[in-house]
Amino acid sequence: MAVAALTLAGVAAGAQAPGSPDGQGFGGLGFRGHRPPMERALGPMGEPQGRFWNNPALMTKLKLTDDQRKGMDQVLQQHRTTLVDLHANLEKAELALEPMMKEDQPNESQILEQIDRVAQARAELEKANARFLLAIRAKLTPEQWKNLQELRAERMAQFHQQGGAQGMSRHHDGAPQGGPQGAPPTPPQE
Repeated sequence: MAVAALTLAGVAAGAQAPGSPDGQGFGGLGFRGHRPPMERALGPMGEPQGRFWNNPALMTKLKLTDDQRKGMDQVLQQHRTTLVDLHANLEKAELALEPMMKEDQPNESQILEQIDRVAQARAELEKANARFLLAIRAKLTPEQWKNLQELRAERMAQFHQQGGAQGMSRHHDGAPQGGPQGAPPTPPQE
């Protein structure tokens, strides 16, 4: 599901750009290989529906409290239905455009109107994603937020150093291999 532009928690899953691992995002809904900026910022972290706050390694590193984690679960639950509906609206708008483009004599004005509908649906989804992520971020202290950004930067550097998606091994379920719950792989012992 598209969950849009903070640098919140793409730490364990990389940037989630096209070709990167775990393109599903929150709620298990993919965004056709493209994940908007807000969602890339809060990647799945090896957890179902992107619940990075339940990742044991991150819980320890960020010193998350049980109240914070419960609060984030509540935020996710509160926003989930809206996000699913808005994602469906976007999918429907995109589907309506496909046959228009395939017609022998495409009607330019109808196509442009439908593109406007697609853009509007995408904008509404981005706004809802931003509201969701800002509510998640509000559960973190400024120090936790700073630490999360640092962890994300480390994860991104590691992801790029390994050659992006091609350099990452994957489990049979599609999840990147690594330490516990999607943590970065441990370097080989010498």
